[in-house]
Amino acid sequence: QVQLVESGGGLVQAGGSLRLSCAASGSGSSITAMGWSRQAPGKQREWVATITRGGTTNYAGSVKGRFTISRDNAKDTVYLQMNSLKPEDTGVYYCTANRPLGTAWGQGTQVTVSS
Repeated sequence: QVQLVESGGGLVQAGGSLRLSCAASGSGSSITAMGWSRQAPGKQREWVATITRGGTTNYAGSVKGRFTISRDNAKDTVYLQMNSLKPEDTGVYYCTANRPLGTAWGQGTQVTVSS
């Protein structure tokens, strides 16, 4: 079983930056891709970015060019560097870990961007 713990959320002004971290514990060696999703108030959860164990990255169009996902395989940790933040980036950000038995989710960390 994999446990995911996110950190790094907070309140920032529009145009600012935040860095989220997510540490996996448990069966970390079974993890293939890791990523981030988010859920804004009153909206459905949406995918943000993914990184494979080999380092291949993919981003949602709304964050491409502003967010960077990275990963430390030795530490089973994934990061999300968020720059040029906008009020519409506000939401709860969830870390995800893909495994053969399914996807594990973290508890989420709140990101609030003020205008």
